[in-house]
Amino acid sequence: MNKKLAKSTIGVGIVGTGFIGPAHVEALRRLGIPVLGLAEVDLETAQKKAAELGIPKAYGSLEALLADADIDVVHIAAPNVLHYPFAKAALQAGKHVICEKPLAMNAQESAELVRLADEVQKVNVVNFNIRMYPMVQQARSMVQNGDIGNLLIIQGSYLQDWLLFPTDWNWRLEPSAGGSLRAVGDIGSHWLDLMTFVSGLKIKEVFADFKTFYPVRKKPARPLETFTGKILQSSDYVDQPISTEDYATILLHFEKDVQGVLTVSQVCSGRKNRLFFEINGAQSSLAWNSERPNELWVGHRTQPNQVIMKDPAILSPEARAVTSYPGGHNEGFPDTFKQLYHKVYTYLFNGDFTKMPDFPTFADGHYEMILCDAIERSAREKKWISL
Repeated sequence: MNKKLAKSTIGVGIVGTGFIGPAHVEALRRLGIPVLGLAEVDLETAQKKAAELGIPKAYGSLEALLADADIDVVHIAAPNVLHYPFAKAALQAGKHVICEKPLAMNAQESAELVRLADEVQKVNVVNFNIRMYPMVQQARSMVQNGDIGNLLIIQGSYLQDWLLFPTDWNWRLEPSAGGSLRAVGDIGSHWLDLMTFVSGLKIKEVFADFKTFYPVRKKPARPLETFTGKILQSSDYVDQPISTEDYATILLHFEKDVQGVLTVSQVCSGRKNRLFFEINGAQSSLAWNSERPNELWVGHRTQPNQVIMKDPAILSPEARAVTSYPGGHNEGFPDTFKQLYHKVYTYLFNGDFTKMPDFPTFADGHYEMILCDAIERSAREKKWISL
């Protein structure tokens, strides 16, 4: 039996406080949703992080957090390898779950989570927050309304430079923590989810080419957090063989004979966090760049091209729904978390879980796992793989 939840009674717990966990906390607070507890690898770490973030309860394990009857919703922001066991345990403990991507380490695990979430009838979310940029929603509206005509080509990239140097290190480089896919699983999954969301089309076939530019990296002798500065002496490193991809290009065959291509890399100097897509239709084109998120380019053949600036007064109803500020007041990465959780918690507080969610669920996370499994197999076998 699901109890009726409200802002005044809900208890939210966070698991993991590296780069992304605090982004969850901040977004929830902006919505007036209090974060009650925080779990980390041990109680000392949890207490330190809880004090830093102003969270009242600290737990030295997931089990301790789940045993607290005051916790209703669990946000999982731990390393990838923990997503499946943590999400499974949270669902079995009767909690609603918001999980970072990837949902699991393979499609078998993600399928089990979809089944379990349905069985226990709990709200389940995969944190594909990039869907919630206003101009992404505007692009989706224009595609779905037929404004650019029948789709022909979907192309783009997701590029970063934070692993450019052989001395750059993060837990994502180790398959035991991040999985056997790295660039594709970590950031390529965002692009792939975004394009299926914007286009409304599933992917039928993939052909992938991977490259590991640094087969051996220098691993620091002490842990480093994601995107932190790394100033160490040469004696502080050890050689570490690398098996995951620095780079991938993936050919994509979508439904309705739409062709696509994606390039993903974490070694592109100067690209800090650039997700780019261009959708070419029979009448017009659309392009969006996450480093300039408040602009949507519209390309034409027989008239001047346009740049639509984020302004709720001129956006579609769907885009306006995820826009908090007037035109000229830019919104960015932290706002996407707020907009996603606004949808999730509105749905949760309304209490009608038979209604179709307007946010990414475990089913979306499972689809991405099926897709990533096919991409990895294609790169390994050097051939087209059908989904």
